[in-house]
Amino acid sequence: MTRITWILADGRPVQADVADGGNLMLAASFEGVPGIDGDCGGVLSCATCHVVVDAAWAARVGAAGDDEDSMLNTTLAVRRPNSRLSCQIIASPGLDGLVLHVPQA
Repeated sequence: MTRITWILADGRPVQADVADGGNLMLAASFEGVPGIDGDCGGVLSCATCHVVVDAAWAARVGAAGDDEDSMLNTTLAVRRPNSRLSCQIIASPGLDGLVLHVPQA
């Protein structure tokens, strides 16, 4: 299990243990994290699961791929250098403790 913390736009944290191999959009939906909608179901055809990876974790999470990078241009919230789509981040032991910020749309 990988411990993930989503920091909501108002500063409140939501924490959950996520099964390794699961994408973080589905985990956020399961946990009821406000602001993570995942309208497309995680198939990289919307940007409603936009998160900003905490700077301390950016290198470990890595950069967006080309398709994700293009989709990030459609986010309602301002795109940041560490913006990612949470459907493209997969829980793994190396991400235990990951902090994601949920931007206000």
